[in-house]
Amino acid sequence: MLGANIETPKIAILGGGIGGLAAAAFLGRAGLRSTVYEQAPALKEVGAGLVVAPNAARLLRRLGVLEPLLRGAVQLDVGWEFRRWQDGTVLSAEDLATDCERLYGEHTYTVHRAELLDAIRSAVPAESVRLGKRCTAIDLRGERPSLGFADGEVVEADIVIGADGVHSVVRDAIAGPRPAAFSGLCAFRALVPGDRAPSFARRRAQTLWIGPNHHLVHYPVSAGRFVNLVAFAPAGEDLAESWTARATIEEFLLEFDGWDPRLVDLIRAAGTPGRWALLDRAPLPRWSRGPVTLLGDAAHPMFPFFAQGAAQAIEDAAVLSRCLAEGLADPARALRRYEALRLPRTTRLQAVSHARSDVNHLPDGPEQRARDASFTEDDPLVANGWIYEYDPDLAMAAETTAG
Repeated sequence: MLGANIETPKIAILGGGIGGLAAAAFLGRAGLRSTVYEQAPALKEVGAGLVVAPNAARLLRRLGVLEPLLRGAVQLDVGWEFRRWQDGTVLSAEDLATDCERLYGEHTYTVHRAELLDAIRSAVPAESVRLGKRCTAIDLRGERPSLGFADGEVVEADIVIGADGVHSVVRDAIAGPRPAAFSGLCAFRALVPGDRAPSFARRRAQTLWIGPNHHLVHYPVSAGRFVNLVAFAPAGEDLAESWTARATIEEFLLEFDGWDPRLVDLIRAAGTPGRWALLDRAPLPRWSRGPVTLLGDAAHPMFPFFAQGAAQAIEDAAVLSRCLAEGLADPARALRRYEALRLPRTTRLQAVSHARSDVNHLPDGPEQRARDASFTEDDPLVANGWIYEYDPDLAMAAETTAG
């Protein structure tokens, strides 16, 4: 908590998604008030499901929101279940039911994004969130950053946190406009009602079907009422990077023509799928400029192949809040510390997530057979321990010791 002799700064957070609300929640826990400015007229999370790995679960528990979230979450028994595209042969599978908590102190869960957003929102005072506030301009030239909104309001703040996603206005103000590159991939997503999904997809398992130029992931969410389905395929260059773009079941099926019939049945059971392009953005060399910084996708957008986008935003929020609480006398310096603590980790995750698309999409042949054979030798749960064991408090303690 802050000392009584330190004046509380005015903190503006742009973006009311998972990262922005997590920042507000962790700042409040540290004794700092903030205001979240969200451009949407209502707080809701589009999309479908996501994985809450141990590194995210322990921080949600620290916020006091994990237990309410578990009412709709699905605790996974099996994860990293890789299957061959043509016949569903299981190449590897991890026993999450026992190994995950033993190794990392928390289980792995799957949730609907809206449920996670609601859980985090419960830790933020309602009066701290302003809706329908689209930021159109940021002026960093004065003594305090100035935010201009589409409705004509101008707000000055002592500290600005850009949690405004992949098309971040704050990112452009800090690093300059940097157009994204087209990745050549698109994603389909859908929610399949649990009573329509085949039994193999209703298991408490995160399953990844991998094949030439494509892969598909499914797992149950919302206490098993739905099965989340997300798939990746080559894309045309006219696709938009949008969570709200739609496709047809026929387009979805065409991409997975010839795959295991059970998987085709799962796709057929889905409603109208969403479809969006994956754009590629190189890691930024810096996130902060004076008392202004970035968080989550605004700072480090990454391919979703390690299911860490939301988790990294939550980690950012936890570290940022501590850096500000401990360095309130010099916010710019506190933000530089935050950046130094977080940038190497998120840059590494951006890199491994990017590389995974090549591994998952190998065409049938010698490289693919060697990859499949390697699944019997590797233990993803242990090999990726650097992701799941991370604790911001321990990381900051290690920084202090090293210094």
